[in-house]
Amino acid sequence: MKTDFLFSFKYLRFAYILIAIGWSTTYGSTLCIAATDDIPTVSPQMFVITENGEEDCTEYTGSAPIKVRFQSNAEQVGMYSAVYEWIVYEAGKENAPYIVRHDPDMELTFNKSGTSYISLTASFVLGKDTILYSTETPFTITASESALNVPNTFTPNGDGFNDIFKVKDGYRSIVQFHGYIFNRWGKKLFEWTDISKGWDGKYQGSEVADGVYFCLIEAKGADGRKYHIKKAINLIRKYDENQ
Repeated sequence: MKTDFLFSFKYLRFAYILIAIGWSTTYGSTLCIAATDDIPTVSPQMFVITENGEEDCTEYTGSAPIKVRFQSNAEQVGMYSAVYEWIVYEAGKENAPYIVRHDPDMELTFNKSGTSYISLTASFVLGKDTILYSTETPFTITASESALNVPNTFTPNGDGFNDIFKVKDGYRSIVQFHGYIFNRWGKKLFEWTDISKGWDGKYQGSEVADGVYFCLIEAKGADGRKYHIKKAINLIRKYDENQ
């Protein structure tokens, strides 16, 4: 969904009609103009990149890391010199952004919990003529606080239910993760760094015996919380779901 804008133009020789399309400006004595075929325009968009593709939106709340693509959609630039400034800031800190980019398009990954605001200023200069655009309403990205829980039993018997030992569904905003599985003698049997994956109850391709094993998880949340989880887990293959 494209954001609506109001564009303004400083022109030294001609005066034009104001046309409102949702953009605003604070450019001195800037005059406003109507769009014509030879005037540069921008219509910024934000796309959140998910496992299911890209979501076109102006605001988004989810679990970090959140991958986002921004594009200015500049058109009819022609002979104008273009300058873009994307700024990313926290609430009340617009004058102290923590990210500044000068490309027409950009990709960012948000790893910190909380809300970030993203706005674009674009100017086009040709001789003494300057067109200035500035977003009136910024895009917003909100990363939730972290959460991580680990089960104590799994049943890798091939029935398609609880066959993999992994963290419980519902984990949120985990930006660093490393898990290990040991037997009772301290031998490492498995390790993984993709939080969505887990252990299938095998070591070097062979099934291990039913019994108690030990899990160690080191992780970090987008809110700065550190997780150090040590837990005994039960591997049970001879499990009847009807019992």
